[in-house]
Amino acid sequence: MVTWRSNSSSCCLLSYRTDFNETSRQNCSERITWKYSSASDPALRIYPVNLGDEGNYTCEIVNREGNFKIFSSLTVIVPPTVTLTQDKSRVAVCQASAGKPPADISWIPASNHSSEEEFHHPNGTVTRVSYFGWPNSSFPSVTCLVTHPAMNQTLGMDL
Repeated sequence: MVTWRSNSSSCCLLSYRTDFNETSRQNCSERITWKYSSASDPALRIYPVNLGDEGNYTCEIVNREGNFKIFSSLTVIVPPTVTLTQDKSRVAVCQASAGKPPADISWIPASNHSSEEEFHHPNGTVTRVSYFGWPNSSFPSVTCLVTHPAMNQTLGMDL
């Protein structure tokens, strides 16, 4: 017998009994299933994964040799949507929207005339907004560099 349990938001329980060739699911969406065949490979498949799937998963295998438990943790990473705009007062605005974890924003050239805001969303994602002001600067262009575990992106703007 193989059983997968999760403590994610759905508290899913997926099990397979080889003696009856029977699969049972409690509180599992159809996105959560066996990667291959439950009889030959007890690996779990979650597709497509979403933020609600994040959590700890336990696989318990019971056979003639004994009981075995395997623990696994799922962290969902969400790449942000990146935009670079300019307002009327010569301020560049670089926004990394709805990332998890939050993205890091830096500017080229580096400046001590930049500031940053952060907005936390109910689903666990974060939007970071960085402002780069250069009212009396001689820089002809500015570049926003967004760094995130799921991606790196560079956007440039001529002034």
